[in-house]
Amino acid sequence: MTRTHKFGITVLGQTFFLITYAVPFIWIVLTSLKKSTDVFDSSKSVVFTPTLEAYQRVADIHLLQALGQSALIASLSTALVLLVAVPAAYALARSSAWWSVAMLAVLIVFQMIPQTSTVIPLFKVLGNLNLLDSLAGVVIADASLMTPFAIILLRPFFRSVPEAVEEASSLDGAGSFRSFWSVVLPIARNGIATTGTVVFIIVWGEFLYSVNFFMTPGKYPLSAMLAQQVSSYGVNWSGLMALAVVTAIPIAILYAVSYRLLKEGLTVGAVK
Repeated sequence: MTRTHKFGITVLGQTFFLITYAVPFIWIVLTSLKKSTDVFDSSKSVVFTPTLEAYQRVADIHLLQALGQSALIASLSTALVLLVAVPAAYALARSSAWWSVAMLAVLIVFQMIPQTSTVIPLFKVLGNLNLLDSLAGVVIADASLMTPFAIILLRPFFRSVPEAVEEASSLDGAGSFRSFWSVVLPIARNGIATTGTVVFIIVWGEFLYSVNFFMTPGKYPLSAMLAQQVSSYGVNWSGLMALAVVTAIPIAILYAVSYRLLKEGLTVGAVK
């Protein structure tokens, strides 16, 4: 295959994926700029008079408060996940004992458990701890959901760190913790940042725990507020799409800023 053919196939593939992902987003944006009466009017599918009424209605339902709540939940959950997952992944990466294989298998099994099956047990646990309708309860629930995934994702990054580097630091008089903190973590920082970014993006869009563990709708993050646009009287499509656009903008900015890091980090994690 010539270089021209390879270039053509690459451009064709990129164009296909661009259309696949761009068209739904463009449709969401266009719907958010329509009046409720124009959403299902086929004559106004593309050509219509844009309006910001949907965004104005969304702003009236504590949009900034929900945006701050989403950012707080995602940030605290990501920090808690990394606090647990980083040392756990390092231990699994460096150990060759039978228990490390068993723990890895257990983590994979945890990943296979549907999130819906954990709602009732977590509701009871958080209720006993008086953490229902609190930020701490939702953060703990989200962290428990994402920690197994983060450990599995982080383990290859720590395995890619040569053990000889740690041995050299120990010869210089560094203890185990000092070697881990000063040598291993700086080398694996791209992997940690990649994992943190992925966890943040997933928790940002998490919906089920927020709806069930917040008893007060005023405390809902953006992902849970989307559900409020669906009621027994129907679906407020323009408001739903306006909220979807507002929810997607911070993640789009984060993805654009960290794209190169994610690309390099996930590639390293995939081949080790």
